Amino acid sequence: MQIIVEKDRIILAGKAWEVKAKLKEYGKKYGTVKEWTASFKDS
Repeated sequence: MQIIVEKDRIILAGKAWEVKAKLKEYGKKYGTVKEWTASFKDS
């Protein structure tokens, strides 16, 4: 599974069940994609 973070988007590449699980995981943690990308910039 690959997670590619760009300035204004996130690209998830992998098997469908991996992508679905990752979206569910991050959906609980972040309300929007903007918050999610901001968290990667901070680290």
